[in-house]
Amino acid sequence: MLLNVSYNNSEITKKIDKQVGKPFTLKQRFEMGGIGSPKLIITDTSIEIRNLLILDKNRNTCNIEMRPNGIIVRFRSLLETYALVVPYYKLTLYKGDSSVYSIYKDHYFIKVASDTKAVQKFFKKILEYRADNSPTSIEDL
Repeated sequence: MLLNVSYNNSEITKKIDKQVGKPFTLKQRFEMGGIGSPKLIITDTSIEIRNLLILDKNRNTCNIEMRPNGIIVRFRSLLETYALVVPYYKLTLYKGDSSVYSIYKDHYFIKVASDTKAVQKFFKKILEYRADNSPTSIEDL
């Protein structure tokens, strides 16, 4: 789900919390060694996201926040902030050649450059967390 999260709107916050869970507590964030990615450079996107990014001339960057049940990919266009909310059960990650990671959710995708070890370590953390905390049966959903 692609949302405009520029303004504090309780309806949007409830939608996000329902999809990917409430944010981690400060203690959990410390134990995990952080839940946010470094700044990621966007190399390619799906058409809906590209239409937002071409509105300004700034460098296209994003960051990722981990949540208990998914991730949130945030990026800016003009003066607005947008979020792609991706539950773990719909998340598909690919590592392409030349150090590019692709994040897919249904018909949305974002490809980001992994130019540092920190970026690669963060994606590994996402995959490990998803593997350790994914539901084992349909009743767990």
